[in-house]
Parts: sequence; structure tokens; C-alpha cells
Amino acid sequence: MKAKQTEELEAAAAYYNQSHTFGSGESGTVYKGLLSDGVTVDIVKTVVREGQIERFINDIVTLTKINNENVVNFLDCCLETEAPMLVYELACNGTLFNYIHHANGKSSLPWHVLLKIASESAAALAYLHSAADSSKTMIIRGIVNSSNILLSDCFTAKVSGIGPSRLVPIPSNESQITTLVQQTVGYLDPEYLSTGQLTDKSDVYSFGVVLLEILTGEKPLSFDRPENRRIITSHFVSSVEQNGLFQIVVSQLVNEGNREQLRAVAELAKRCLKLSSTERPTMEEVAGELRRLCDSTHNIAPWLNPACCEACLAPG
Repeated sequence: MKAKQTEELEAAAAYYNQSHTFGSGESGTVYKGLLSDGVTVDIVKTVVREGQIERFINDIVTLTKINNENVVNFLDCCLETEAPMLVYELACNGTLFNYIHHANGKSSLPWHVLLKIASESAAALAYLHSAADSSKTMIIRGIVNSSNILLSDCFTAKVSGIGPSRLVPIPSNESQITTLVQQTVGYLDPEYLSTGQLTDKSDVYSFGVVLLEILTGEKPLSFDRPENRRIITSHFVSSVEQNGLFQIVVSQLVNEGNREQLRAVAELAKRCLKLSSTERPTMEEVAGELRRLCDSTHNIAPWLNPACCEACLAPG
């Protein structure tokens, strides 16, 4: 892979001007950049710790083999600098988080689009869990949240934040993978909190929280809510058990008349949120169930090849 010239990437990121900062985390800082050919991209100025360089390079090779329309594309890299720079495609429609937690307190997307986004995101995670390359590497996302589900043209979901720190070898036996992962409170698998072991089922749990966000319009954790509702997962489970699902689902979604689909997604979320990882479905099973729900909406799902974003937003 031909590396981008250092000067071009630094210029694209406005020489790491703070105004171009798009986010930051354990793996580095993300800048929004404009390349010389007019393409807008994400440029990640990474942090590689001592003794991890060889692994970092091997992981970059793995990233080049990821090929899925619902995973943010890894475009290029520059390894000539002290802090290596990775270049990813930029999704033009922002994040799922911004659409769920709209300024007016209501989702700005209709149910059929939200369901499509959930289905595509699940499919991307299933792909990453399925040994996406010939070297038999499982890619555990580690952080699955609505801020890391980007939306491109026609609101196509793009799972983002796939980087070298998220690549882990598929175990050859039943022993679980132990690794360090940074996670947003509220999305984190409680089993990981107690064991320190990150597995593919950790992603399943976090994705279950995303489904709750979509259904309820609530953030996973908020101290602005009453104490018994601060953690969305516990409030959701108790509401479902007391037949109060439609009291906590966003009224806009209920009014669209998709109660059976809403109930099915709620039951799926409940399975994803099982405290024991062995009782949770796989991402492949989650993706399959969501895909079936999408297919049941129309004989031919109109969002598979939409002509424009306006068509996506039209009622199904």
C-alpha cells in the first residue's frame, strides 16, 4: 500500500489544529482532514507504545483486508512519523447518537430507517467477528456505541473506530481473551467489569444497549434522570417484565404503528443484555433477526438501493 506523504496528511489536518479535532481516545486523536484531491477524511494520529510496533504493523496489514460496506473504510497510512497516521473514510451524515438524541428530545429518523441502521450495524459486527481475513483474526470491536455508528450517504451505517488495538487472535481453545479495553460507562459488559475478559459477547452486550437507545431515545447513563432510571438497562428490563414496554419506547416510534417490530427488537435487546455471556446470542444471530425484521417491512426493502437520502426518510 502506498503511504501518503507526511506533509500532505499534516496539511490536510491543518497541522493538527485543535479546531480540526474530531475526537480522541486511548489509540490516538482523530482529525477531520481535506486531502489534495478534495476528499474529506478522518486522520488518526495514533499512539503506539514501546514494544508494540511489530504488532501494530501486522494489525495494519489486517485492516487492509477488511472489506465490508458497513465498516468505515481504512484508506491509507503514513508510518514515517513518530506518531503513525491512519486515514479512514469520512461518513457525511454524522453519528447515530446525534439522530437519536436530537436537540428537541426526539429522534429525527423514522422507525424503518432506524431499523435499517441497526440491521446494517449488526451485520458489520458479525462480519468482524467472523474471522474477516485469511489469517484467522477475530476483530472484537470493544467499544460499540451510538457515537461510533456513523451514517454515510442515504443513512447507510458505518461501524467506526476499528483500529489496531481492537484486533485480537481467535483463541485455539475455550479460554477467553484477556485484554484491556476502554469503554464508555453504560455500554460496558458487566462480565468484563468483573473478570477483565473481553469477548465477542462483550460487543453483543454493548450493541444491546444501542438497541435500547434507539427504542427509548435515552442515553445509557444519565444522572439527570431519577435514581431508579439512571441506568437504562435495569430500567428497561424491569419495564418489560412489568408489561410497560410502550411506556418507555419513544412515542414517535409507537405512533408509527410498528408495535410488533418494536416488541421484537426489545426482546432481542433483552437477550443481548443477559448478565451471563453464554446466554447471549452471537452477533450473527442478532444480525439475522434484524435482517428478517427489515425484510418483513416490505417485500422489497426500499433502502437497499435508495436513490437519495430523502427516499430513505420517506415513511415506509
